[in-house]
Amino acid sequence: MNTLLNNIKTAVLPMVVAGALLASCNKGVDQFAIPTTTKSGITLDSTLRANPNDSMYYRLVRIASNGTVNFVNLYNSTTSNNEYTLLVPDNAAMMASGFSSAVISATPVATAAGIVSYNTIPQRYDTAGIGAGFPNFTVGTSIFPSPTAPFVTFRSYLSKRPGILRANTIPMTTPLNVKAFNGNIHHVAAIVAPPVTTTLWDRINADATPVTGLTYLRAAILRADSGAVTPGPLQAALLNGGANLTVFAPTDAAFQALLTGAITQALIAQGFPPATAAATAATLAASPNVFQNPALFGALSARTVRGILVTHLFSNTAFTVNFPSVATNYPTLLNTDPAFAMHPGIRLQATFAGPFVSAATVRGAANASASNILINPTAATGTSDQFYVNGVIHKIDQVLLPQ
Repeated sequence: MNTLLNNIKTAVLPMVVAGALLASCNKGVDQFAIPTTTKSGITLDSTLRANPNDSMYYRLVRIASNGTVNFVNLYNSTTSNNEYTLLVPDNAAMMASGFSSAVISATPVATAAGIVSYNTIPQRYDTAGIGAGFPNFTVGTSIFPSPTAPFVTFRSYLSKRPGILRANTIPMTTPLNVKAFNGNIHHVAAIVAPPVTTTLWDRINADATPVTGLTYLRAAILRADSGAVTPGPLQAALLNGGANLTVFAPTDAAFQALLTGAITQALIAQGFPPATAAATAATLAASPNVFQNPALFGALSARTVRGILVTHLFSNTAFTVNFPSVATNYPTLLNTDPAFAMHPGIRLQATFAGPFVSAATVRGAANASASNILINPTAATGTSDQFYVNGVIHKIDQVLLPQ
């Protein structure tokens, strides 16, 4: 309970809801065709207020309405083109998320507004229109992070894989498709937390955790971008708040193992005794500075490192709950290069325990075995499904090799 509440606070507390929130555009960035439904004449606000099982979330809505946007008025709107989909945790789900009555009463307006805004999708969506494809279907929410870019919103991801309706990683629960004059309500098993308000690059750049940190990945990205105007293309993509990426992030231990082995074999091929080669390789690979060692530029050229790194990137956000239960290949950013358009990509697989992922793997085309995704979705210290404004990070225990 406390962990889930901390996850939500980590995502929401730094959030500043722009003054232009909901003012300029009612449509999500990404849309799909919605089946025509009969409107009941009862507004979303009246529907929420009338359901005693939704009373705790409605209290959060009323707190949020003291901020920039009055959600009570918004949900009472009868304007024909103002329709919304609300993701609503019932009272049991609110308690499971750590929001007791006392916690709700003490929730700051800005925090409540961040949660309610993220769970307000400016479009009517029926669950029948949510597909089972990979990756999750992307929709815009009612959080506009910048008043200078009013058409860019924080995104939410809807999915029906593997046969379970979800918003991001959170399962939907009954009742679903609760229809009102101005939208739908879908119930969820917990509060769907907004992304942490930092970029993927900032996350990578700051992670110096022993063994499972990302200092080698940071150094590899800078090596891949060397020779380009700073920030280089990879770093710029990871800094771009409007991007939509998945990063399979090899840990420091994973990079050390790969580099030590590769350097050892190279030295043996040059005539070094195996023991000497292994010791020398271990010293060279002991620091992320290995990527800046001129003696290794031939093997670790910017082009080579870039080719390896783009194998670790999807141009979509993919949570582990959206992975297939049968190993399946998917293209990566490497496939956007015409020379590698037919590359098999990487192979994903997840093992499910009920609606949750208990294990997941990803395998590069040239890896002898699959890499494990380190499953731990805790927001502050986790290693999988780490959700940021421009995508998600999954830490893995091997470097993925394209060829």
